[in-house]
Amino acid sequence: MSDVKAVGNDVFKAPDALISVDRALAFLAGQVSPVVGVETVPLAEACGRILAENVISPIDSPPFASAAMDGFAFRHADLPTAGAEATFRVSARIAAGSRERLTFGAGEAARIFTGAPVPAEFDTVVMQENCRVEATAAGEVVHIPATGTPVGKHVRQIGEDIRSGAVVLRSGHRLRPQDVAMAATVGRTGLAVHHRLKVGVFSTGDEVIEPGQPLPPGGIYSSNRFSLIALARGLGCEVGDLGNLPDRFDATRQALAEASGRYDLLITAGGVSAGGEDHVRPVVESLGVIHLWRLAIKPGKPTALGHVGKAAFIGLSGYPVAAQVTFMILARPVILRLSGALAEPMSPWRFPVPAAVDFVKTHGRREFLRVRLEAGPDGRPRARPHASQESSAVASLVDGQGLVEMKEDVRFVKAGDLVDFIPYPTVQW
Repeated sequence: MSDVKAVGNDVFKAPDALISVDRALAFLAGQVSPVVGVETVPLAEACGRILAENVISPIDSPPFASAAMDGFAFRHADLPTAGAEATFRVSARIAAGSRERLTFGAGEAARIFTGAPVPAEFDTVVMQENCRVEATAAGEVVHIPATGTPVGKHVRQIGEDIRSGAVVLRSGHRLRPQDVAMAATVGRTGLAVHHRLKVGVFSTGDEVIEPGQPLPPGGIYSSNRFSLIALARGLGCEVGDLGNLPDRFDATRQALAEASGRYDLLITAGGVSAGGEDHVRPVVESLGVIHLWRLAIKPGKPTALGHVGKAAFIGLSGYPVAAQVTFMILARPVILRLSGALAEPMSPWRFPVPAAVDFVKTHGRREFLRVRLEAGPDGRPRARPHASQESSAVASLVDGQGLVEMKEDVRFVKAGDLVDFIPYPTVQW
């Protein structure tokens, strides 16, 4: 990690140098660790939380051999080796939840329903629609085809899904509905999870006006703070709306210093570039440290990461598209690691999708294009970039389903070539 740290230090010695996205993520993977405590929550409140323990099953699942279909349970060895079918006397009816202990002899079968325990004498279940049932003077019989039902068919064996002692959920995993179901399956009523990360969000700039207020000449409505709050909440954070910072060093310093004592992470939008009115970065340097600044990414080059007091700090571009894209690519993995989700990868999943048109890139940074998916001639999705790729064009985010990543050495993609597509849901949760 010493080499990566040196790269970060070199940025301040040579301001024209840019840090690659991969080097930045590698640095963050080695430096960022959980900062939140642990609590136990009821299972019904666990979805979306980050697991803080390994969950080990104390039972086999299923805990008994059970029927996977409605039908008839029988002993496969009772089927004849020749002939079209065999006739069995139906001597019991077994429903799910049955606790009655029954015994059976040769040539007997039981009508059985999905989820019901399969008696020890039986090893196979045949679906009811494949049988012929007949009422006789001696009682009900079932005619079962002699072929087509192999031994063990439609019987769920003990421990077929889960073995006792198996780790069924691992610490650092974000809990999904299916994970909650797994915890319930092995009998858990609650789970140890990490506390929600406390995140404070600022927007910056004298030109920024709150929605609902009259828009003066030179003013723009604030959108960054609302989008970043929504993104952070989507990751399970407890988020504070800290308002807008004016373009003044002293006011910015006071606000960040005060907030650093109340939050685990501070996020700002704007003020981290090198302009004369960009006060956030120098304020952070006066209160803490900037670890990374100026990344080889488009949009979002002036992204900064560091610390203000004990709080982690992420400074994003003031352009709304750049702020959201760099949140999804860089801030998201930081937030997840600070929150305890160490099982999450640092980089998002990418899916190969054909390009609908030629893609051209004229620079050496990694670029994330906003694209929408459309059906190609073969019915499969193709990626078409939005008409405007400007960092201010919020419509480019709204009009699509995700991002296409063009790496540093890629300058041209021909229509029909596969590109790396990142769906928004994979980087917004």
